[in-house]
Order: sequence, then structure tokens, then C-alpha cells
Amino acid sequence: MDGDVDMAGAEDGAVVELNDMKKRLKEMEDEAAALREMQAKVEQEMGAAAQDPATAAASQANKEEVDSRSVFVGNVDYSCTPEEVQQHFQSCGTVNRVTIRTNKYGQPKGYAYVEFLEPEAVQEALVLNESELHGRKLKVSAKRTNIPGMKQFRARRPNPYMGFQPRGAYAPPYFYAPYGYGKAPRFRTPMRYSPYF
Repeated sequence: MDGDVDMAGAEDGAVVELNDMKKRLKEMEDEAAALREMQAKVEQEMGAAAQDPATAAASQANKEEVDSRSVFVGNVDYSCTPEEVQQHFQSCGTVNRVTIRTNKYGQPKGYAYVEFLEPEAVQEALVLNESELHGRKLKVSAKRTNIPGMKQFRARRPNPYMGFQPRGAYAPPYFYAPYGYGKAPRFRTPMRYSPYF
């Protein structure tokens, strides 16, 4: 009799657990449907923005305007922080943003971009070319605007360390000798003795 009571309690617990799992599954499906809907909405907005030439032209004009207020700073010390770069260029004008580019591991690449609020500050920043920061001479130049779809083409140069021009694929000899490279077969005398050989 006690075994029947335990079995009934176990069945009730299993039913409650099963209902709880069904409820969690339903919540997860609703959340996945909401995420799919949000993703479709974002893709539709991005597709409309990419197809709209007026938006693309406005975006390009905005980039050109920001680039006209920015300078490229080369030879930046790897231990230099954006705050130090900002203090170095503070005398030129109000610094809006300092961007130090990093590689995929988070290590600085050795150059930065400084964006000013006023376009006149760029000319004053160009005066700081060859100035020192952390013991390194900075290379300051006006930032150029990248034109989308215009990739610079560089012709391939021959490798100066190679003494010859590359040839086609290596053609192996017609057959490989079974003796190995540089080895010649040895002719043995027959096992029987023949004095007239």
C-alpha cells in the first residue's frame, strides 16, 4: 500500500515537471519568434537604407565632412593613451574624438585619428608634424576620405630575394629509379664460377 502512495506522488511530480517543461518550451518559442521578427525588421530597414541613393549620398557627405575635420597621426607610441594624444593636440582646437586603431588582439597598430570640432584646427594640427610624443616623432597629415568601391591597384613586383622567375609546375622525371636519388645500380657477378666471363 505504501508503494502505491509513493508511485502516485512520483507520477504527480512527473506531471508537474512535464507541464513546467512545456511552459518553458512555449516561452522559448515565443522569444525565438520575437527575435526573428526583430531581425526581419532590422534587415528590412537596412535593405531600404542601402537601396536609397539619397541616404547613401547623405552618409557619404557626412563622412567627407567629418574627414575634413580630422587628421591622421602616424608613428604613435604603442603605450600612448587617447587622453595623451588629446592633450598633445589640445592647443590646435577642441578635440572631439581620438581613435587609436588596434589589431584583433587589442594591441595598438601605431597610428591614430584625431577629430576636431572646427575645420580650421586641422591646419594648426599640421604644424605639429615632426613633434615628439613619448620620444617619437609624430607624422601628422590631413585625413583622406575613402571612396567606396575604389580599391587601389598595385602591380605585383617580383620578389627581390628570388634569383629566378617562377616557372610552371615542377615536372617529375619520366620514371623514378628504384635505387634512390644519385645512386647507380651495382652489377654483381653471378653466383656460379665461370672463368671465361
